[in-house]
Amino acid sequence: MGLAASLPRDWSSVLRAELDDPYFEALESFVKGERRSGAVYPPEPQVFAAFARCPWDAVRVVIVGQDPYHGAGQAHGLCFSVPRGVRVPPSLANVHRELADDFGVAPPGHGSLECWAAQGVLLLNTVLTVRDGTANSHAGRGWERFTDAVLRAVSDGPRPVVFLLWGNAARRKAALVDRRRHGVVEGAHPSPLSARLFRGSRPFSAVNRVLVAAGRDPVDWSIPPMPAA
Repeated sequence: MGLAASLPRDWSSVLRAELDDPYFEALESFVKGERRSGAVYPPEPQVFAAFARCPWDAVRVVIVGQDPYHGAGQAHGLCFSVPRGVRVPPSLANVHRELADDFGVAPPGHGSLECWAAQGVLLLNTVLTVRDGTANSHAGRGWERFTDAVLRAVSDGPRPVVFLLWGNAARRKAALVDRRRHGVVEGAHPSPLSARLFRGSRPFSAVNRVLVAAGRDPVDWSIPPMPAA
């Protein structure tokens, strides 16, 4: 069974032309070969977790990341997110701090953003797989073409969406968005390298203002804390 078979049916329908294109078959073969030769993240059942947790017709916000975390146990198919119990990476820690400043939301003590996905936030990396210990090792193999098609499919959808684009790589994706119908909120990446510019940007309240102006419900950005042991 190939990667395409694990993509939820609603997304498969709107992305059928990509899945049937020879480049996607080549991409599947490449990832399969990488898994035979070593560890690849996230695990195969989680490659399309962002799509499984956020149906196409439920998308309200898209956050665009780069490629998955490349350490064991970190990546689980949602950009910037890590499973509960895994140490919070520096970029995500900066997201938590900005969220606290923007909405007074206390850091949750874990790194899972699954609660955002459940509200229609598509947590989309530009590249969906990575080799253990080697950032960007699966770049340039076809994922970028596929995820650009995802962004166009969301832009072509029936209701207004807000695209939250952090950093130059994500901001270039704004060209794929129909700004006549959708909102775009751009800013610095939460990486420690650009944290000075990210701090104080208040992106979450900005997204909610655009959603409300478009007649859609705002996102509850609060993240439930880890339950007490």
